[in-house]
Amino acid sequence: MLALAAPLVLHAAVAQGIPDVPGATQSQRPTTIYPIANHLPDLSFSLNASEGKTLTEESVKGKVVMLFFGYASCPDICPTTMAQLSEVMQQLGPRASEAQILFISVDPHRDTPEVLQAYVNAFNNGAIGLTGSEQQIASVARRYRVAYQINKPKDASNPQAYEVMHGRGIYIFDKEGHARYLASDSETPEQVTEKIRTLL
Repeated sequence: MLALAAPLVLHAAVAQGIPDVPGATQSQRPTTIYPIANHLPDLSFSLNASEGKTLTEESVKGKVVMLFFGYASCPDICPTTMAQLSEVMQQLGPRASEAQILFISVDPHRDTPEVLQAYVNAFNNGAIGLTGSEQQIASVARRYRVAYQINKPKDASNPQAYEVMHGRGIYIFDKEGHARYLASDSETPEQVTEKIRTLL
């Protein structure tokens, strides 16, 4: 059964890291990185990683976390954002070991832990792909007010050929797991790196 995630609670523009400017196109809208301390809960999850591992927030404690929700078959947003985050890690240089990219799949039907890890490895070998049951994914998405929708397949003869709509924000947590920033996927790697450095 294809599922619709919990409804988005935050204003859609804020959840995507994009100010709501009436009449402006995506490319014309100003972008910024929003401080979200005390607005979203601490990092918390229990999800499946590759090699049969179950990871929780304790697995990344002591690192600045860049969290993104997406799926391995995504044609545009996810590869662009993963490339952006990979560039951030490169810009951090030796201090990249103090940061962690977490990619949580909102497509648990197709994204096995191994498929997801192979996907993130194509961008950054230190990134971690996480998935779980529909209920587990929906719970984490709800916690961070992330909306997503798994669309019905256009061709009934190919049930695995479907698209997923999902939020685009990059959630940044400090080393103690506190939510600190929400970045738009249109931010430059330099802007994101600057914020990450303030938390190292």
